[in-house]
Amino acid sequence: MNCKVSVVIEKDEYGYYAYCPELEGCQTQGDSLDEIMANIKEAIELYLETLSDDEKMAYLSKEIITTSLEVKVAC
Repeated sequence: MNCKVSVVIEKDEYGYYAYCPELEGCQTQGDSLDEIMANIKEAIELYLETLSDDEKMAYLSKEIITTSLEVKVAC
């Protein structure tokens, strides 16, 4: 069974950090975008293996909406 989950990726001076908002504590880091994508996919799959079917349905039924906004910044 395949399902979609939300993934947030942040980049800073140390590399990349990714987490899945639906799955509390499911997070990873990496040095490149390719590495972080592979790492978070593995982390999600391992996390889901630890859940019961009911827990999977509860966690994966959450709707996460992401967007970007442009705002003015006073200088």
